[in-house]
Amino acid sequence: MTRRIDIVEVGPRDGLQNEDRILSTDQKVRLIEHLLEAGVRRIETVSFAHPTLVPQMADAEAVMARLPEGDGVSYIGLVMNQRGWQRACETRVNEINIPVFATDTFNEKNQGVSTDESIETLAQIAVEASAAGLGVTATISAAWGCPFEGEVPTERVVAIARRLAETDIDELALGDTIGVADPWSVTERIAAVQTVTGDLPLRVHFHDTRNTGIANVHAAIDSGVSVIDASVGGIGGCPFAPAATGNIATDDLVYMLNRAGFEHGISLDALIGISQEMEDVLGKTVPAMLPKAGDFPGGLQ
Repeated sequence: MTRRIDIVEVGPRDGLQNEDRILSTDQKVRLIEHLLEAGVRRIETVSFAHPTLVPQMADAEAVMARLPEGDGVSYIGLVMNQRGWQRACETRVNEINIPVFATDTFNEKNQGVSTDESIETLAQIAVEASAAGLGVTATISAAWGCPFEGEVPTERVVAIARRLAETDIDELALGDTIGVADPWSVTERIAAVQTVTGDLPLRVHFHDTRNTGIANVHAAIDSGVSVIDASVGGIGGCPFAPAATGNIATDDLVYMLNRAGFEHGISLDALIGISQEMEDVLGKTVPAMLPKAGDFPGGLQ
């Protein structure tokens, strides 16, 4: 296959925000530099969440100030409200990602307002960000299920997607924040959303909570999605979701794409090395399989 799949590396943001061990600014910058060396070009580097709520991201401005410049490199910051947007404006972010949760309960627990209010805020920020030349992604989080309200109807996700597609966003992401999706529901939900989003590019963000993450990526790619979120080593999770586990592992995703012949531009060997380094930094084994098994043919020496 010659089709290209673009990987958005979210380890420095979604990966680290749920870890007990808070990394120093030096360690975060080193991680991002190593990801760049591995060939990653879109990286969610920081979150502009309130430091007391997400202390792992408290040094967002300091991290952004120290990141290297690079042709074709895009640094993404997570923004949830006007205050976060104001902070992002003072940094060198190239893109912002604004989450909107599919249920009011989860949105209120995460952002303190209803889903409707978050959509209104997103619409305002998107206008300002577009005028400033920044890329804007809207993410429908908990698009398959909510830890507080249970199953999320497809109709609810489609209604939110329709409203978001009418704003000044460049990309719409569907997020399985608590890892409850399956490949068949992924196919069905993407097709339903595409009926109201037109040519707006879609991106997916899966968590591997119930061991279906990679299968869900396969379904998304078969449905025409070409932008996939992943976290090196499979680290991370949502600090506001009970029993949350990590994103799909970039290492494992790249292995699958390599076997199928997709283009992506990222070195698997380099990713494995980064994951192994992160095990030392975090003081625990990462969930990814490739750092354990190695590539094939070959394997670990």
